[in-house]
Amino acid sequence: MGSSAEYVFVGCYTGEKGGEGDGITLVRRDPATGELTRLGLAARTPSPSFLAQHPTLPVLYAVNELDEGTITAFAVAPDCSLIPLAVQPTGGADPCHLAVTADGRHLVVANYGGGSVTVFPLDAEGVPDTRSDLLTLAGSGPDAERQSEPHAHQIVPDPNGADVLISDLGSDRVWRSRLDPVSGRLGPAEPAIEAKPGTGPRHLTRSTDGAVLLTGELAANLSWYRPAGGPQLESRGEARTSTLPGPTFPSEITMGRDGRFAYVANRGPDTVSVFEWDGETATLIAEVPSGGAWPRHITLLGDHLYVANERSHNVTVFRVDPDTGIPGSQGEPTGEPSPTCLLRWSPSMIRP
Repeated sequence: MGSSAEYVFVGCYTGEKGGEGDGITLVRRDPATGELTRLGLAARTPSPSFLAQHPTLPVLYAVNELDEGTITAFAVAPDCSLIPLAVQPTGGADPCHLAVTADGRHLVVANYGGGSVTVFPLDAEGVPDTRSDLLTLAGSGPDAERQSEPHAHQIVPDPNGADVLISDLGSDRVWRSRLDPVSGRLGPAEPAIEAKPGTGPRHLTRSTDGAVLLTGELAANLSWYRPAGGPQLESRGEARTSTLPGPTFPSEITMGRDGRFAYVANRGPDTVSVFEWDGETATLIAEVPSGGAWPRHITLLGDHLYVANERSHNVTVFRVDPDTGIPGSQGEPTGEPSPTCLLRWSPSMIRP
């Protein structure tokens, strides 16, 4: 495969979690048209619901979202075939998100069930060793069904430091902890964001100007925060993520490269909302159908936005207008069983 080729790995739910997928699949992307071509199953592995890649090595990591959670590491061959490297237990239930620290030395994992975070040291080849830490969060929220205990939903390493942010749907907090790069242990979890009760923090993103934008799965909102001189971030505003009637459960958030627009996927109304970001306020400017049911994950690649619609078993393609930021549906959806995550893979992205 040439260095200019682009490929997308697709994570999914398998039968272990009521899904219809078989594992990680591979899709080829045409950068000019945005068209996707399904190439087939790349690796059979249980419920790889979220995927991540090493920043400098051709290694892919998947959570296995199971009652007794594991993660699996794969070497990515030049032809994008996946070669299993290691499977490690996370020590928690239903791991749903993972990321590699900027220095490439640790893999961090969010366990939704029980609300804990796992750290795995990575060797020089990117292979995870047995875990170096398991940090269990504490707290609850007003929603008796969804917030009786902590539920770590995402973990985001600081690109320029040792801190990690942990969004906790159960306690209405985003926690900050410091990862010791030598010992691989996490410091105490301190609140970085204390969201309004019942928010249900799910996923966050950092804007180019230093703000944090956060989706609230239970409150159906987008809220934003800025540093205020102390350890906690200060709330600067919030907005509903959908104008349509009925229950809304926001999932993924992503921002364009220039930082002008943020995109939020809405399960329930099955839409993608577009927010204009001016550095102080996120203003809803458009809401477009996702082209499927239960949009679980979205990603921006070049001029195109891709949506993984979990319950309609497809991935839809949109071309984003560079001036207005509004996505327009393009082409036919690509069939994918129970898709939950889209990860761009380009051999040219890996630094030698």
